[in-house]
Amino acid sequence: MTPNMKDAANQDKMESQADRAETREGKAVLWSGRLREKPGKEAFAFQASIKVDKVLAGDDIRGSRAHVAMLAKQGIIDGETAALLDAGLERIAQELESGSLVVDEDAEDIHSFIEGILTARLGDTGRMLHAGRSRNDQVALDLRLYLKREVPGLCAELALSIETLLDLAEKHSASIMPGYTHLQRAQPLTLGHHLCAWACGLERDLGRFEDALKRLDQCPLGSGALAGSSLPLDREALAASLGFPEPTLNAMDSVADRDFALELASASAITMTHLSRFCEDLVLWASAEFGFINLSEAWSTGSSIMPQKKNPDFAELIRGKAGRAGGNLMTLLVLLKGLPYAYDKDLQEDKEALFDSLGTASRSLRMFRGMMAGAEFNTEKMREALEGGFLEATDAAEYLVRKGLPFRRAHEAVALIVRDCIDAGQRSIAGRGLADLKNRSPLFEADLYEAIQPAACVAARSLPGGPAPLEVKRQIAVLREKLARKGP
Repeated sequence: MTPNMKDAANQDKMESQADRAETREGKAVLWSGRLREKPGKEAFAFQASIKVDKVLAGDDIRGSRAHVAMLAKQGIIDGETAALLDAGLERIAQELESGSLVVDEDAEDIHSFIEGILTARLGDTGRMLHAGRSRNDQVALDLRLYLKREVPGLCAELALSIETLLDLAEKHSASIMPGYTHLQRAQPLTLGHHLCAWACGLERDLGRFEDALKRLDQCPLGSGALAGSSLPLDREALAASLGFPEPTLNAMDSVADRDFALELASASAITMTHLSRFCEDLVLWASAEFGFINLSEAWSTGSSIMPQKKNPDFAELIRGKAGRAGGNLMTLLVLLKGLPYAYDKDLQEDKEALFDSLGTASRSLRMFRGMMAGAEFNTEKMREALEGGFLEATDAAEYLVRKGLPFRRAHEAVALIVRDCIDAGQRSIAGRGLADLKNRSPLFEADLYEAIQPAACVAARSLPGGPAPLEVKRQIAVLREKLARKGP
């Protein structure tokens, strides 16, 4: 053995002993070689991410196996080494799945844990795994793989929630109720129209998640720390083997980019804001003052002091959890806004906020869907609420417009009629005699009384987007067709 070979062997021996010393503490620290001093236990735990990123274990192993196959194909490692590494990774995956191997939460991160186990079992062969790779591009890959796996499930929750609303809208396409602006009675519409409005919002949310998935569907592996590698990696083959249509274009952008996290956190926050607004309606409707909806007892709670109470707590909690999603989005925006454009340790904080937002949105959609499916609507109470409040006033003004009166003059004439009604203690325009109406506009005729009935007001609004029953059914059909085009 030459002196150089002896020196190399001694160096390998010393490095192996150092690695084993680290591993005995449960922390296979991949970066320890440069530092004479290591962070203390509390400091090490502070900068560790294992408790959050352990959910990426399967994605990390999948990426590593693809990386190993590529290294062998490119001649960077031999076939025998690749086979040992692949079998070792597969074994770790199986053991994690069965529970015979448990993630050590004293490890630094899931990447270090898996590589540490592999190295402990395979020795120097395990140390060949990381050639041409950095944890920077590794975590960027794992996160994208995880999101490609998890976000479709959230999209499915959205689609099911939309279907639930559309089923209810179809059932109540002709159920007349007051529409509100400024929380004041405004115009007659149908419950089906109201529910379609909710479904429209969720359908846009679904599109946002699907768009975000398209933009994150590029493979960052092979980008290294920020400048790629001098090894002859095949990034196109890596991307294809992992189900990506292409590799990312720029190595620095690959590890710096968290746009996809922002997009998904934003989509989650918007979805939760929609659900919060829907639930605000439900909380109001469930009150005795409205009485429009009876939430199932399975989706209600009682009071610890007031025996009579039936509280819409699930709707209230969904409304409250919207604040978490908005806060998580702000966390990510503030996290990113001051970072130099490459990888920075701050980016480790991305996953907790993003995972929480996605999980909150998914769980809230399931709760919302179940709550709506079990609800009963009091359509008689809705119809009674149409009495008073002069919801027919706009229709009376448009009656005059059809007679040729300029809208502003028609608006003023009807406003004066409403004032007359209030002064006379009357609750609707229909309570005024025709002579009194003609005092405000000679264009009024007896057919006005039929035109301002709630059912007639709704039926007259058959333009696209309106609340007329046939138009509501058309909207339902359009939304169902959109869902069908999106597929499972």
